[in-house]
Amino acid sequence: MKAAVFQGKGKIVIQERPIPELRDHEVLIRVAACGVCGTDVHIYGGEKGSAEVNPPVVLGHEFAGTVAAAGKAVTMWKVGDKAAVDPNIYCGKCEMCHRGKKNLCEALSAVGVTRDGGFEEYCVVPETQCYRLEEGTDLLCGAMAEPLSCCLHGMEMAAVRPGDHVCIIGGGAIGLIMLQLARLAGAATVSVSEPVEIRRKVAGELGADYVIDPLKESPGEMYRQMPGGGADVVIECAGVKAAAKQAFEAAGKGGKIVFFSVPAPDARIELPLFELYQKEWHICGSFINPDTFARAVALINNRKIHFEKIITHTYEIQELEQAILMQAGRESLKVVVKG
Repeated sequence: MKAAVFQGKGKIVIQERPIPELRDHEVLIRVAACGVCGTDVHIYGGEKGSAEVNPPVVLGHEFAGTVAAAGKAVTMWKVGDKAAVDPNIYCGKCEMCHRGKKNLCEALSAVGVTRDGGFEEYCVVPETQCYRLEEGTDLLCGAMAEPLSCCLHGMEMAAVRPGDHVCIIGGGAIGLIMLQLARLAGAATVSVSEPVEIRRKVAGELGADYVIDPLKESPGEMYRQMPGGGADVVIECAGVKAAAKQAFEAAGKGGKIVFFSVPAPDARIELPLFELYQKEWHICGSFINPDTFARAVALINNRKIHFEKIITHTYEIQELEQAILMQAGRESLKVVVKG
């Protein structure tokens, strides 16, 4: 089988490997589609992932496919079943797991980060990490279960209520998923701030009430006309300093600000401390996807989230480096590698 093996910063080698053997409680997934995540871009550039990366390893943690084989102790899966894979594996023993915050697990491991993932033709995963996709579900959409599940956790942190005014900073794939989730949560208005024209266009097509080019206007100026002088909820999805500053400009009194994006490890900004005090902002981060994967799959199986406008480019396994560079560029929304 073909495998795209990450060898270290800026280097991926395509190898022919034997199909891996299964343990009793594992399944072999014939990978149909694997999304290129911003985390993959960071790792390829030599930065950290959700867990420590030790090359050589096959990246790719957003994937779906069909069951090609099942270990002898597996009872819930059979050959031909369609599955999306939750890559994040928690130890269940550490202090964070015991406190019910397993996404902060001190021994977190992840398929496609600490162990071989979806940028290969066949991938072995524990049966506990597989979630059933219905027969009619497009596997390209099924591969989006992992980013969708992370967005669901971010929405839980944001606690969007019916009637809220929501501002999303960044109109990439994640921002466009957040836009749709805010709509499902009953937001009165959803605005998207995004400098790239094609992303603004898609945001409008997916139902954004206001689409802002932050190079020409500030979301803060628009939101200051609203009750509370700003948005009820701001979700930052861009991962750059300018976007983080915009998030504070857009937030109104009593507003919630969720920093969802993956920034550079050394990124810093100054906080407007007096406004934080005076406006009683609630600020938090959002990290991966504890207990949200089943709901993500349910949304995908029931066609509640639309990915056809978000997935803009597809590549083959042997083209992974080009796919990563495309995901890092401005002309793409979501890049997917097809198995």
